[in-house]
Amino acid sequence: MRPAIRWHVYSTPDALADALAAAIELRARRCIAARGQYSIVLTGGSTPRGLYTRLARIDADWPRWRIYFGDERCVPRGDAERNDELARSLWLSHVPIPDDRIHPIPAELGPERAADAYARELAKVGRFDTTLLGVGEDGHVASLFPGRTEGLGHDAPDAIGVRGSPKPPPERVSMSARRLRDSDEIVLLATGGAKRDAIGRLARLDPSIPASAVAIDGAEVWLDEEAAADIRSAREPDRL
Repeated sequence: MRPAIRWHVYSTPDALADALAAAIELRARRCIAARGQYSIVLTGGSTPRGLYTRLARIDADWPRWRIYFGDERCVPRGDAERNDELARSLWLSHVPIPDDRIHPIPAELGPERAADAYARELAKVGRFDTTLLGVGEDGHVASLFPGRTEGLGHDAPDAIGVRGSPKPPPERVSMSARRLRDSDEIVLLATGGAKRDAIGRLARLDPSIPASAVAIDGAEVWLDEEAAADIRSAREPDRL
């Protein structure tokens, strides 16, 4: 029996971002009450922008949060193309999370050196509480791309260097699918009609897309109506 994928479908990207920010706020409170901290892996790209803006406004015990990143682009620190810079500009720089609890990938070192350094960092970390990942139009997650096997095997290291990425920039660092799955909650996020095909393939756990490798043990998939269009015949997701 396949593990469950739970579908959360909202009428618009704004409605989705409102609801997901509230859900993350509640989950963080529960984790902090139970264990004293909350750890979350963040994603890049355009999809989480509205979510990050809303997370900057929630009521949270910020010093007990720990922030990690699922992947990063090999550009200088502070570059607007970096995933950590996106999160900082919209959210992290507006809340009192101590710097030593934010763990960026040192991608400015280059793919291999940065992957080795982040793998050493992750070796000190247990399971994450939440892993947040955007799903690309081709079904990629983090910097794990279709047609490539790096980072998808059960014996993959915690972090890998990526060269020749099909999306610019060509050099990146990514957590492996195995390490991304090492989380109590996997949250996959997609909006817009261009994501319809990828989400339809995810519903079938199509092994040709990396999103399926991360969701294979179950996931919470958050969508707007446009991204959800191709799953309606196969699934009956909650619509809000």
